Amino acid sequence: MAAQQPLTYDTLVGLAAADPAVVGLVLKGSQAHDGMVTPYSDHDLYVVVADDARTELTRFAGHRSAELDLVIVTLTEFRGAGTHGWERYALARAQIVLDRLDGGIARILADRARPGADEAFQDASGWLDAYANSLYRSVKNHRDGRTLAARLDAADSIRSLLELLFALDRRPRPYNKYLEWELARHPLPGWDTDILLRAVDRISATGDVSQQRHLFALVETAAREAGHGSVLDAWGDDLDLMRPQEAHSATP
Repeated sequence: MAAQQPLTYDTLVGLAAADPAVVGLVLKGSQAHDGMVTPYSDHDLYVVVADDARTELTRFAGHRSAELDLVIVTLTEFRGAGTHGWERYALARAQIVLDRLDGGIARILADRARPGADEAFQDASGWLDAYANSLYRSVKNHRDGRTLAARLDAADSIRSLLELLFALDRRPRPYNKYLEWELARHPLPGWDTDILLRAVDRISATGDVSQQRHLFALVETAAREAGHGSVLDAWGDDLDLMRPQEAHSATP
């Protein structure tokens, strides 16, 4: 008896395209990012099935291999996928392989790529406060001679900073793997990509306090212009420790 052949991406796409129960195929991950594919990249594929439809493809549910990582969901489940959290960016930059809903799958993905204004504003407020918190701790620890703590807090601040900057532009933050890819193709308005990435790199690696303060000055301007001044003002005089020191007579 012949051994069963491994399930490949092309085979699965062919089976799904021939199955009327399947209303959408969505490819995410490295294969959906031009120039990011490596010899180790698999195909991460959503198979979207009409609600209450029956399909033999369910026998492949949960399939994972070096070639194919498969998720089979109903249309209702797919509508709820990635509304919050880690999966949002993956769907925001996913590619549509099949859309039998007259653009319905595309609209779902577009919603993931563009959070609502109120949601983005609230997210930005939270991330701004988290960024300021880690920055403040980093600068204080540096002042007090706690070098390792200062560097760790600086690295923590970068996560919140990136979440903040993308929220200000109503976009989900990309995974670290795709940060340079994303900014090269979709720069953040008002930010020089090369300067931003160099600052992120240096702060993450060294905790450079002068660089952190310089970057905070740019962030403070952008945040206030976006209506988040109250979040910053709640820090009171502690803001002085975060700002560039050239404008102040005292050095911490």
